Amino acid sequence: MRTKSMGMGSRNAVLAAGAALTVLLSGCTVQASGKERHSPIRIELPDRSPSPKSSPPGDDKPGTTPPAAASAVLWQRGDTGRDVRELQARLRQVAWLFDGPTGTYDDLTEQAVRGFQGKRGLPKTGRTDEATWQRLLKMTREPGKWDLYLMGGQPADEPDARCLTGRVLCISKSSRTLRWMVDGRTVLTAPVRFGAEYTPTREGVFSIYWKSRHHVSTLYDSPMPYAMFFSGGQAVHYSSDFAARGYAGASHGCVNVADERAISEMFAQVRDGDKVVVHW
Repeated sequence: MRTKSMGMGSRNAVLAAGAALTVLLSGCTVQASGKERHSPIRIELPDRSPSPKSSPPGDDKPGTTPPAAASAVLWQRGDTGRDVRELQARLRQVAWLFDGPTGTYDDLTEQAVRGFQGKRGLPKTGRTDEATWQRLLKMTREPGKWDLYLMGGQPADEPDARCLTGRVLCISKSSRTLRWMVDGRTVLTAPVRFGAEYTPTREGVFSIYWKSRHHVSTLYDSPMPYAMFFSGGQAVHYSSDFAARGYAGASHGCVNVADERAISEMFAQVRDGDKVVVHW
């Protein structure tokens, strides 16, 4: 069989088509210099990676990259225990929490954590995750025993024998607690703070000789609410400084109470002439 020879025009068309196909498959691009550069074919596959979780409203700032997913949660609302006390004590150090430590992760603790997180650019969840905890650790010191039990919870000493009869404010220097007792029964307990080295709180048995609800010290011009005087100028009273700074400070000899609710209840119940025992 004889085949028909291809004409020159058809031959050139086939060559041109082949060249075009070669350019299409190679991904060739033409640079400004007129020279050709070849790059391998790239096949785009659908992106099946999970999309990042969105942050809570208000966390992202315009033009910023959304934060990474939150780390493991350590403590959250409803949790209790010594670790929660430490969290609260450290939040007090950076002025995000003013109550406690109580050892219970309550609404105030949640609000404090959320505020701390927002200030540092962390997701404002109100839950303490690993990232939040590590940031807080870097900004605070290790709380001491009395920092952990500022608002109660530390075990009080057994009442002194002199406290077991009658109406008594029984004050222990060793456990830093005050018991309001009636006929041997403890009615209320509160943590307390004492005088400094050169202005110590006197020890012994005394009695309440004057109560002053809105007292102001004439010596130091400082408020002494719910003051119950028992020895000279020394009194049991509420101290806003104790509530704010804890055991980092000291009184001028008075017995400071940080729990205003507790001291207000004691003030309402204690009478002139009731006994005060200050002991170790």
